[in-house]
Amino acid sequence: MIHPEIEPTKLSISSSETDLLIDLKSKSGLLDRWLYKDTAQSLAKILRAMNCYYSNQIEGHSTRLVDIERALKNDFLDDEKGAVMQRAALSHISVQEEIDKLHATGNLSNVVSPQFIQSIHEYFYQNVDKSDLRISSENCVVTMTPGAFRVKGQEVMVGRHLAPKGESVISLMDYFHNSFSHVKGQCNELLAVPIAHHRFAYIHPFLDGNGRVGRLMSHAMMLESGVGANGLWSISRGLSRGLESKDEYKSKMALADNPRLGDLDGRGALSEKRLREFTHWFLKVSIDQIDFMTRLFNPAEIQKRLSSYVDINELPSESMYLLEAALYHGEIQRGEAPRLLDMKERSARKVLSQLTTDGILGSNTPKGAVSLRFDSASARIIFPRIYADFSYE
Repeated sequence: MIHPEIEPTKLSISSSETDLLIDLKSKSGLLDRWLYKDTAQSLAKILRAMNCYYSNQIEGHSTRLVDIERALKNDFLDDEKGAVMQRAALSHISVQEEIDKLHATGNLSNVVSPQFIQSIHEYFYQNVDKSDLRISSENCVVTMTPGAFRVKGQEVMVGRHLAPKGESVISLMDYFHNSFSHVKGQCNELLAVPIAHHRFAYIHPFLDGNGRVGRLMSHAMMLESGVGANGLWSISRGLSRGLESKDEYKSKMALADNPRLGDLDGRGALSEKRLREFTHWFLKVSIDQIDFMTRLFNPAEIQKRLSSYVDINELPSESMYLLEAALYHGEIQRGEAPRLLDMKERSARKVLSQLTTDGILGSNTPKGAVSLRFDSASARIIFPRIYADFSYE
């Protein structure tokens, strides 16, 4: 069944978009190569909590990062409302972690299918209290089923946008799948991400949780398109901050809801001009976030911050020889420590032990090669700029 009410779902690639897409591909590739995979994975774990924070900000929820980190340690607030937000944060982080694992193992595919999207929603809500599933709609309260699309009689108004009727959602999501699952070529795949992001929000298939699910879907699409840089950048951070104003995301999305502006504005029911404007903005935001993280994770900058980390944590000054070797070579064999430190084996083992106990070096096995590993404590010293937005009060 054709659904002209969400068309256009494709855009021709203009010269300006070609430049943006080439920029996005090349810069994400550089970020992807900056760090050794195990080091990158430790950072991606930290960034998942931040992605959750920014996604909550978009939804108008002022969850503090410190409370999200507490929840990761099963430390929940006494305040029930705060605890609810903590549980929702854990669900968000778990869903993204699962998406990232699927990508890392080569099993992430068909992320625009109704089944995959429903699985994100179901996974997101699986651990919430039943009371959190009660959704107020006009004069009634409906209990939402995790993973279930809206049905007849379940209508949703988002701002000024009246979402398509509940009885059409299943057909619309099948059409959505067909529109975005057959895109060929990396540039077309990347251009499809912002288009799908808006059209998913326009359909608003669930009673609640559409914003978070849509951003997680877009994250999965970026990974699948080869520009996700293993989770080292977040579209949620960009959408929350915008390029010049935090209000840009919602205003750009609302403009893309506009109907066709005239005979020269495409052939679908919705405005092609406004969709192209949103697409440009989305791609620019993506590049801006990749640029930010690339500057942050530049090895030369990390080297400077590692020196501060050694001083602050009162680690042996010789530690820098091992940390620099791990930074620039990815991993080092434990047996290399005496040579790198210019020490006898026993003294070198002691320095190495201090670094692994501290956690700044780690390995996948007790006697395996070591590489740089970051946790929230070390990241605050080495990457202070990524914590600049967060509320701790």
